[in-house]
Amino acid sequence: MKVSYLVVAAFTTLSMVSCVSSKKFKAEQARYADLNGRYTQLQTDLKGCEDAKAEEARKRAGLETEIAGLNKQIDYLKENNTTALKQLQDMSVISSSQAESIKKSMENLGMKDAYIQDLQSQMAKKDSLNMALVMNLKGAIGNLDDEDINIKVDKGVVYVDISDKLLFTTGSYAITTRAKEVLGKVATVLKNQPNIEFMVEGHTDNAELKRNIGPMKDNWDLSVMRATSVVRLLQKQYGLDPAKMSAAGRGEFHPVASNETAEGKAANRRTRIVILPQLDQFFQLLERKQQ
Repeated sequence: MKVSYLVVAAFTTLSMVSCVSSKKFKAEQARYADLNGRYTQLQTDLKGCEDAKAEEARKRAGLETEIAGLNKQIDYLKENNTTALKQLQDMSVISSSQAESIKKSMENLGMKDAYIQDLQSQMAKKDSLNMALVMNLKGAIGNLDDEDINIKVDKGVVYVDISDKLLFTTGSYAITTRAKEVLGKVATVLKNQPNIEFMVEGHTDNAELKRNIGPMKDNWDLSVMRATSVVRLLQKQYGLDPAKMSAAGRGEFHPVASNETAEGKAANRRTRIVILPQLDQFFQLLERKQQ
C-alpha cells in the first residue's frame, strides 16, 4: 500500500512539472515570435533608411559634379572675357571707361553666380533636414506598413497623412484613443524641432452629412472641426506651441483618389499635417544677399 502511494505521488509530481514546463515553453515561444517580429521590422526600417541615405548621396554627388563643371565654365569665361577686354582696349575699339564698366558688369555677374550657389546650398541643406525629419517621424510611429499613415516629402514639403478611419469615428470629430497615441508620437518629434511651423488640414470625401452634428452643417464644417480637434489636442495634451500651428478645412475639394469607389472615398477621408517651409528665413536670405 505504501509503495502504491509513492508511485502515485511520483506520477502526479512528474505530470505537474511537465505541465509547468509546457506552459513556460509556449510562453517563451510566443516571446521569441514577438521579438523576431520586432527584429524583422527594425531590419526593414534600417534598410529603408539606408536606401534613402544612398539615394540622397547619389543625388548630392551628381549635383556636386554638375556644380564643379559649371564653376569650370565660369572660370573659363571670366579668363577669356578679361583677355578679350584687354584686346579690345589695346585696339582702341573701346575706351578705358567702357572697359571698366564691362568689367564691373562681369563682377556683378560673378557675385550673382555666388549668390545662386549659396541659395542652392541652402535648398540642399533644407532637403537634408526634411529627409531627417521624415526618418524621425517614421521611426517614432514605428509600423511603416500601416495603410492608415503615410509620410512623404513632395517638392520640399513634408506631409503626414493620417486616415480618418484611424483618427475619428464616422461623421464625428472626436479623436479616438488609438489616434491619440499616434498623434503623441508625432508631437514628440515636432516638439524637438521648436522652429518648425505646421498646418493641420481636414479632408473629406464627397458624401453629404446625413444629419447635422452639433454646429456641423456640411463637409466644410466637418473638415474644419476635425482639424481644430487635432491642433487642440497637440496644444493641450502634448504641449506644442499654438503659435506654430494652424488649422484648415479643405472639405471634399482636394481628393487624392476617385470618389467613385469605396477605397477612393476612404483615401480621401484623411487629416494631413503639413510641415510648412520657413519662407521668412528664405526671404531674409534674399534681402541679405541683395544689400
